[in-house]
Amino acid sequence: MPVVHRFDPPERFVAGTVGEPGARTFFLQAREGARMVSVALEKQQVEALAERMDELLDELMNDSRVRAVIPAVAPLASEDGAPLEQPIEEEFRAGTMTLSWDPDDERIVVEVFPYTEAAVVDPAQVGEDLTEPEPEEVFLVRLSASAARAFVKRAELVIGAGRPSCPFCGHPIDPDGHLCVRANGFRRRSA
Repeated sequence: MPVVHRFDPPERFVAGTVGEPGARTFFLQAREGARMVSVALEKQQVEALAERMDELLDELMNDSRVRAVIPAVAPLASEDGAPLEQPIEEEFRAGTMTLSWDPDDERIVVEVFPYTEAAVVDPAQVGEDLTEPEPEEVFLVRLSASAARAFVKRAELVIGAGRPSCPFCGHPIDPDGHLCVRANGFRRRSA
């Protein structure tokens, strides 16, 4: 049986970072009372989770079978601009994540499973019948629709707080510029 880090609902569930742009480590962090769990993940995982959560909330808003009130934007009272809580002790590094809606409790359900080498499928194995290994831990968070919108808003701010993107190639620009492949190797400087 895996260890389940369950927050139903958390007092706080946020995405945040530690470090300077270009060398940031991203975390999902949930707190309920004195209990706190931090899971490390990639920027792209935060971005994908926030985008999909926002899309799911939009779908639920337009679904006549959903009884819950789904806010179109994050309520002002739920905004959270505070930094991650200390100490940040990484429980595990995120691998697979799932997102769903529980219609009985009217909650968004986020499940995060640890990254494992055994779960990585080689392209040659795509047609094979593989069994996924049982995870040792699961990070499970159940959120109201309002809390989910607040998570999305903060995640978008966290993602946008990194290095600016090059207008030509889209790659991040370091403080000293970068070699832009679309500009034939000429160094672009940030404005």
